[in-house]
Amino acid sequence: MHILVLVLDLGGTFVFAISGAMVAVKYRLDAFGVLVLSFAAGNAGGITRDLLIGAIPPAAIDDWRYVVVSALAGTITFLWYPVTRRYSRDVLWLDAVGLAFFAVAGTEKALVHGIHPMMAALLGMLTGIGGGMLRDVLVSGIPTVLRTDLYALAALAGAGVVVGGHLLQVPPTMAAVAGGGACLALRFMAIRRGWHLPSARWGPGAAPDNHHDGNGR
Repeated sequence: MHILVLVLDLGGTFVFAISGAMVAVKYRLDAFGVLVLSFAAGNAGGITRDLLIGAIPPAAIDDWRYVVVSALAGTITFLWYPVTRRYSRDVLWLDAVGLAFFAVAGTEKALVHGIHPMMAALLGMLTGIGGGMLRDVLVSGIPTVLRTDLYALAALAGAGVVVGGHLLQVPPTMAAVAGGGACLALRFMAIRRGWHLPSARWGPGAAPDNHHDGNGR
């Protein structure tokens, strides 16, 4: 189980670190800023999960491999951004893979630490979306998870499958594959077909003006 969680965690870290570095280069941050954003995007979700379940110190701080993987992803993106930018659409698909990795790894690790299955699923979702949220906040943007097609919901679906497998006593590897597949399938279809949840109808300037002056206008 430890090896499974580690592999999923490092895979998700690398993918999300690339996405963080690409955003950093897009906003013209310096080399240090690129590395900071790549680490934040790749590890914020896992650190938050570990703190909440009492796995202290968090793996991203205690294990040097997380820092190396994040720095490697950031360096590659910084040095060869013109190349990576050509594959920005592919990075979107890789982001879906990273989301699946983290959702599954976060849920499995929470279950190992004896967290209630329902909360384990929520922690799995948090692991998947935490890094992207911090990345967007650091560049003063609205977090993608709050406005994109079925992002958090896909992570929650994958985490739910893992929890279901745990309750049915399915081997962890099989549950992880099924959960990751469910998350990937839902995210892929959302990207390809534009599936999304309903958004707020009234934005700035769109809400009806209910103010009346003293003459009843």
